[in-house]
Amino acid sequence: KGRKTAKHAVSDWMEIEKQRGISVTSSVLQFHYEGYCINILDTPGHQDFSEDTYRTLMAADSAVMVIDASKGVEAQTIKLFKVCVMRHIPIFTFINKLDREANDPFDLMDEIERVLGIKTCPINWPIGCGKNFKGVYDRNTNKITTFVAADAGMHEIESHELDVEGAEDQVGIIGYQKLLEDIELLDGACEEFDQDKVSNGEISPVFFGSALTNFGVETFLEHFLKMTTSPLPRHSSIGEISPFDDNFSAFVFKIQANMNKAHRDRIAFMRICSGKFEAGMEVNHVQGGRKIRLTQPQQMMASERTIVEEAYAGDIIGVFDPGIFSIGDTICSPKMGNMAFDGIPTFAPEHFARVRQMDTMKRKQFSKGISQIALEGAIQIFQEFNTGMEEIIVGVVGVLQFDVLKFRLENEYNVEIRLDPLPYEYIRWIEDWENVDVARINGTSDMKKIKDLKDRPLLLFANSWSPQMVLERNPGLKLSEFGTEH
Repeated sequence: KGRKTAKHAVSDWMEIEKQRGISVTSSVLQFHYEGYCINILDTPGHQDFSEDTYRTLMAADSAVMVIDASKGVEAQTIKLFKVCVMRHIPIFTFINKLDREANDPFDLMDEIERVLGIKTCPINWPIGCGKNFKGVYDRNTNKITTFVAADAGMHEIESHELDVEGAEDQVGIIGYQKLLEDIELLDGACEEFDQDKVSNGEISPVFFGSALTNFGVETFLEHFLKMTTSPLPRHSSIGEISPFDDNFSAFVFKIQANMNKAHRDRIAFMRICSGKFEAGMEVNHVQGGRKIRLTQPQQMMASERTIVEEAYAGDIIGVFDPGIFSIGDTICSPKMGNMAFDGIPTFAPEHFARVRQMDTMKRKQFSKGISQIALEGAIQIFQEFNTGMEEIIVGVVGVLQFDVLKFRLENEYNVEIRLDPLPYEYIRWIEDWENVDVARINGTSDMKKIKDLKDRPLLLFANSWSPQMVLERNPGLKLSEFGTEH
């Protein structure tokens, strides 16, 4: 890429993210705008990291889907978007990169509706694209905001608001005629804005702009804040927990090691669901079965962090994790007893590889590194059914995670590994496994028995029809596609 655009996202802090120019892990940013406090969870858009995105969506109250105007809906967006639909959270669409050549906006809207199955309602509308991008028209105010760029299109230098009538000179005759036709078509054929449908995730409000030049972003933010809600209640073992409940409660949705390489630290990210958090407060760690003090609470801007003294429902905080937290854990005020929020399901990995370390003298670093990365939920570790840690099998949702594993072990733990791909694609957990003699399961030729780190037995298969055959050969055996919740 040219030097002008050699810029990685503010939230990309891992070395591999900066090198490849993609997000491989979710990160947290917080900022204040017009009296609101907004927590942004930037997630990887690439489908190979969808598990991290899925877990992060469990902590979000609404989602913003950013679509490239020249590419339309990409394959990875489909998988992630379905997660938003499952959770019925409001989905806002920002169609980006209008300052480059783009697809027809009507085609883009049609594609979103067809591929993702959600109705769209454009709040504003682009006038031209690429070198002819003149600005956007606001359907509500009936005004045009013009776009003028500088520095080879890298910055917006000025924008003016005009009435549609008499804007011919600013947007050009062709652009103006096209806009009038589009407005007529939009008013006749488009879904009408309905706040209730937006809140239930049935309609997605659509905005157009160019994030690189910051054009359209402020307009988007202002509308977003009007249309979205304050933090939502959460379901738990004792019913709905209101964000206005005075008692503090939170759940861990992400664990990240080595955000600060010098300190080799580990941070547990928590979404606060109710009450007020105060630094050093004593809380119940429900799954750990003990009371703990939350130390070194921090808020993040990628790898930069600030210590926080207090935080409220809807905020995301990171606390130092000495190795006691797992993804999905509930933390709450002692007054709430052993209340637990719903767990986070484990994604079934679809790619497997045997991991071998190149230097056997680094056994300790290897075990530590691979266990740490597994605890973050980026990979799942399995072992041969009858052996110990010598033979490790790694399962991932997307093959790019293998590259990240290799890179991080070398970069953070100074351990080189070799990955030998395995032919398996399907994994099944054995239900009620304590009462099953796994050694006597009558399997298929493409079946492999493995166990996870909690010694629970699992079966791997190369062919999609094999699990059903195994069930038929072993009456009473029950197999599950999803692991028990974190």
